Amino acid sequence: MMSEKIKVTRGHETGASTIKISIQGMGCVSCVSKIEESLRKTPGVLKASVNLGTEEANVEYAPSLTNPAALKGVIESTGYKASIPSATGETEDKKEIARAKEYRTLMRKFIFAGIVSIVVMILSYPDWFPYLKDIPDDVLRIIWMITGLITLSVLLWSGSSFFTGAISAFRHRFADMNTLIVIGTSAAWVYSGIAVLFPQIFPEGTAEPFYDVVSVVIALVVLGQAMEIRARGKSSEAIKKLIGLQPKTARVIREGKEIDIPVEEVLAGDILIVRPGEKMPVDGVVVKGSSFVDESMVTGESIPVEKKEGDEVIGATINKRGSFTFRATKVGKDTALAQIIKMVQDAQGSKAKIQRIADIVAGYFVPIVMVISILAFMVWFDFGPQPALVYALVTSVSVLIIACPCALGLATPISLMVGLGKGAENGILIRSGEALETAHKLDAVVLDKTGTITVGEPSLTDVISAKGFKEEDVLGLASSVEKGSEHPLGESIVKEAGKRGIDIKDSKDFKAIPGHGVEAMVDGKKVFLGNLKLMKAMKISLDSLGEKAERLADEGKTPMFVAIDKEAAGIIAVADTVKPDSREAITIMKGMGLEVVMITGDNQRTAQAIANEVGVDRVMAEVLPEDKALNIKKLQSEGKKVAMVGDGINDAPALAQADIGLSIGTGTDVAIEASDITLIQGSLKGVALSIQLSRATMRNIKQNLFGAFIYNMLGVPIAAGVFYPFFGILMSPIIAGTAMAFSSVTVVTNANRLRRFRPRNL
Repeated sequence: MMSEKIKVTRGHETGASTIKISIQGMGCVSCVSKIEESLRKTPGVLKASVNLGTEEANVEYAPSLTNPAALKGVIESTGYKASIPSATGETEDKKEIARAKEYRTLMRKFIFAGIVSIVVMILSYPDWFPYLKDIPDDVLRIIWMITGLITLSVLLWSGSSFFTGAISAFRHRFADMNTLIVIGTSAAWVYSGIAVLFPQIFPEGTAEPFYDVVSVVIALVVLGQAMEIRARGKSSEAIKKLIGLQPKTARVIREGKEIDIPVEEVLAGDILIVRPGEKMPVDGVVVKGSSFVDESMVTGESIPVEKKEGDEVIGATINKRGSFTFRATKVGKDTALAQIIKMVQDAQGSKAKIQRIADIVAGYFVPIVMVISILAFMVWFDFGPQPALVYALVTSVSVLIIACPCALGLATPISLMVGLGKGAENGILIRSGEALETAHKLDAVVLDKTGTITVGEPSLTDVISAKGFKEEDVLGLASSVEKGSEHPLGESIVKEAGKRGIDIKDSKDFKAIPGHGVEAMVDGKKVFLGNLKLMKAMKISLDSLGEKAERLADEGKTPMFVAIDKEAAGIIAVADTVKPDSREAITIMKGMGLEVVMITGDNQRTAQAIANEVGVDRVMAEVLPEDKALNIKKLQSEGKKVAMVGDGINDAPALAQADIGLSIGTGTDVAIEASDITLIQGSLKGVALSIQLSRATMRNIKQNLFGAFIYNMLGVPIAAGVFYPFFGILMSPIIAGTAMAFSSVTVVTNANRLRRFRPRNL
């Protein structure tokens, strides 16, 4: 999948092309290092990052110096299969097919190796079986020769991928997991062959074969790889679910006829028909009819949303009832769902900082293990009990086989894959693994007021009538004056009057009084609508209405006086109302130990009123748009890790300045582009959920890394025989192979526990 970068995001210059290349055959983090180094050495490559979890390379390059085909060739030259995806759905389908094929191949290799292992175990230990106890030594040697040939078939077929991987690594001056397995099993097979053919050159009691080690270890490691591939497939279920939402066909009106066509053939501007129960094939705008649409796959909101003429619809959302036609506005890779899928895939292909530490450690891991294996052989051969040669061989082979760089390499990317996918399922789009990692360290969350804590548009909140007047009269006259007004406050008054079924009359002699309000004639009455200045200018007595207006202002509302023929008739209050769940979301955030700060350009009085309503303790009021980023810096200078949540263009600098920027998905494209996390639903609960998910993911990664490090720190010394002098513990290569085979599976399985993540208190 290739895209031309044309934007500047969070301070990073772009302008080069980027490409994703799928890779098959990677076994451990050493494979990742090998491919990355080869790509980075390629002229024209600016950045290269390979992800073991997603099995992809993300490459940024200069088109004038190299091209996708050349990059694919570089990867293949390192010994791996590479392919360039052409479309989102096709990418995942191909991956799934390739993964299933690889799983079947590995299982066939395991079954063959397993059957051979049973035979070899029986023939290798005749003393265990009554009917084989009395076989003469010369006959037994012949049987062992046959066993060696059978085992060789396991080594060369079931273990073929280890040899091709090790040879490729050797060519590029690398050593990886394949190198360890090949050296260990080959050493055991060669020793066994020499012991069978030339027993006289060995000390007494040491000329016995280890063919069972070869076949059983190969069988177990191959089984572990098969189980790992199956578990990895579950890790990408979020992407598969998103892709599965895409409808395959669309009903389009062309030349006056309704025809069904593949969704890929829909063009922008086409008119489409959607019936009850059907999915929207693409994004568009309703042109005729109405319905209720289930948008939960995008917003996470389970309640269907009413759609009527002029409303936007999103591809893959479900039409619940009613039939309508709509005009396609975004098709193919431009649809909202395609963009969501791409963002999640890009994020899953990124790396977190903690992963780089694991990569560095793993880079030195294989050479260190090989040195330990050699030292173990030397120590046991020189100082070990008899038969010293056997002990030396067993310990050195066990060290090579038990060491597992795969677990280290998979510890982080698999957890990130699952965590980022889980976020997408909950309407949270996280731009990168680094953003997900940083979110768990947050101390403070700064919330923009307008459009974030509040709805973002004014609505009528109070109608208070003076003595001798009715509320409906006050609202009716005010809405009649504002009829046709384009001012947001006026629109909110007219809208509320319409909801209440109040008759809105025509007005005459309308006049706007700058900084004061408006006046007009309605039904022969002179109606004034405006602020306190207007009332004073017209010398209208307010009596108790003045105190009521002050109370409303203290609550963060904008009071407007209504006067009829210079007599005060009442007050209409308008405010940008708080979102229904803002207070609950803020309470949850505070319960998570976060300091919640509100930032706004409103005056201190209005800002404090909203803060009191939602439970925010710290308020930054009267902040100019250009100063929002400066206020974020001040919080950071206090030693805090700060998240900024906003939705407007003026929030973009602050979003970029913050350690983590979260944009409300209903906001502007600029704000979304400048942020690290996008909350599609627009609810502040998404902020708490994002941080909870980050904490859960990082906890899971640390568990994986701890397990992988501890496994190797304990496993390698035990295999080397460090505990033998004290406790008599010595590990057989077969046990080492079993442990190695299942270490990666354990890491992947633990990562998949994140799929059961459930937000707390949300």
